[in-house]
Amino acid sequence: MAMAHTLPCRPVRLGALHWLALHALALWPHGVYLAQRALDGSDDPLGLIALLAAAVLVASQRRLLRLTPHLGWLAAALGLALVANGAWWAGAPSLASALPAALSLAGALLAWWPRERAKAPLLGLVVLSLPWLATLQFYLGWPLRVLTAQLSAWGLQSFGWAAERSGASMVVNGQLVIVDAPCSGVQMAWFGYLTACVCGAAVGARDRPFVRRLPLVGAVVLLGNVLRNSVLVALESRPHGLEPLWHEVIGLAVLAAVCAAVWALVPSTGVRHE
Repeated sequence: MAMAHTLPCRPVRLGALHWLALHALALWPHGVYLAQRALDGSDDPLGLIALLAAAVLVASQRRLLRLTPHLGWLAAALGLALVANGAWWAGAPSLASALPAALSLAGALLAWWPRERAKAPLLGLVVLSLPWLATLQFYLGWPLRVLTAQLSAWGLQSFGWAAERSGASMVVNGQLVIVDAPCSGVQMAWFGYLTACVCGAAVGARDRPFVRRLPLVGAVVLLGNVLRNSVLVALESRPHGLEPLWHEVIGLAVLAAVCAAVWALVPSTGVRHE
């Protein structure tokens, strides 16, 4: 009589990256929404840069991820996933339901994140991946343009220019110069905070000092935006105006200077030595 041989049954263990992939798959409606917004031109697709940066950060730490997840973060991630998908099925505005989805993904990442690594930069990158810019421009663009115009007028007055604000425009030496939507500084703020998060992740800045420096990042962005606007307005108010190419060159130069200032600011929050 032949004896039957049974093979040992070994449990299949999924790693952290597999669980994260499954969690992201459960949030697929919001991923489709992000892809649509990136392709249809309704918003600048800058969020893809933040999402790529977050993916590179996670990949760089893959060998240090926890063997078992932090239950508090995992529970928060699952709860937010239910909220996000429930809001999507209920027909809530796409961006409103995408926010808890992004926070859910961030919570899942932090559940597996190494205990000694900073969490705030990773959370910031995930939040920045959402298509915020068009919405922020709609709600905050005009007041930011008014603030920029007023601060620019005061700055030019201190150098002897005849400048004053008129609504969201400026009158400089008798010339009316419009402070348009790109001069609100919304995009510059996005790049400033992206730089802060990337730098914080790169140098291992501690969470608490990193978060305390975030308002200073906003101040640096505001100062840079006022400087850019003041230079452009001063040059635009000349009788022959300013070539469009110089608008781009000056804007990019100031943006680079702001990002460099933010990068220099973040490491001073303190580096964690392993």
